[in-house]
Amino acid sequence: MTRRLSYREAMREAMHEALAGDPRVFLMGEDVGRYGGTYAFSKGFLEEFGPERIRDTPLSELGFVGAGIGAALGGMRPIVEVMTVNFSLLALDQIVNSAALFRHMSGGQFSVPLVIRMTTGAGRQLAAQHSHSLEGWYAHIPGIRVLAPATVEDARGMLAPALADPDPVVIFEHAGLFNVEGELADDCKVDISSAKVRREGRDVAIITYGGSLPKALAAAETLAGESIEAEVIDLRVLRPLDTATIAAAVAKCHRVVVVDENWKSGGLAAEVVARIMEHAFFELDAPVARVCSEEVPIPYARHLEEAALPQPEKIVAAVKGLLG
Repeated sequence: MTRRLSYREAMREAMHEALAGDPRVFLMGEDVGRYGGTYAFSKGFLEEFGPERIRDTPLSELGFVGAGIGAALGGMRPIVEVMTVNFSLLALDQIVNSAALFRHMSGGQFSVPLVIRMTTGAGRQLAAQHSHSLEGWYAHIPGIRVLAPATVEDARGMLAPALADPDPVVIFEHAGLFNVEGELADDCKVDISSAKVRREGRDVAIITYGGSLPKALAAAETLAGESIEAEVIDLRVLRPLDTATIAAAVAKCHRVVVVDENWKSGGLAAEVVARIMEHAFFELDAPVARVCSEEVPIPYARHLEEAALPQPEKIVAAVKGLLG
């Protein structure tokens, strides 16, 4: 059996299940309690679970992420919500210098079973300070797992295995997906270690993740109308990358476009291209193309914001460029 729900509803349902099923789980962040969450993910949770488990925090990411690390070290299973990815920069020391390193620096004696959720991405006219896509920064760091659920199924299914992971997991939820609806099976099971083929094809592989997945699928649909069959790969797990699935797509299609809302310079797309060079170079019939955000702070004006971001039309043009 399947049912239809939104990405927001799926994530809210996943958190509710975690809170109801394990007394060690609690939610902490700005406005998660009385307000019900900045994006309504935790609406009604305070009344149901109480202030001990639904904790509103001060405006101090450094402080409450650190408190989450301490709680995880003490045996709890915290879900820490950071309102938007740009605010997570205030907690980089806690995430990168503390949470990611405890297992290594303690010789395996301590683990940090912490989940940090944060909203990422542009496309909502929130201007430069609230339109970052910094997933590539976090994917650079050993000691943490980085997830980017792009579907209702992944929004519903990734939280449970993330909470079961003994090491820190950072989940990037693209705000442009929150109202997107999809079908969800009752027995939804999701892993947090592999990429997934979202559309089968033979002529070109489009590799992407997060908020760019719907754009890649839209581009593939347009290309199909011109008898170009694109395979769409959803990375889903940004650290560790599923190199085997990437290499298999290259071997099948021989042409690749990587779509990434990060900026091109030093971005995650560059790492994907490097993996292809290392593991599947001789399968390529053309150089790998990248479609990324323009190298500018994301503008506020709608037409400029759209021009700065990857769009289906840009993906189609990149594919046609590879095919000549």
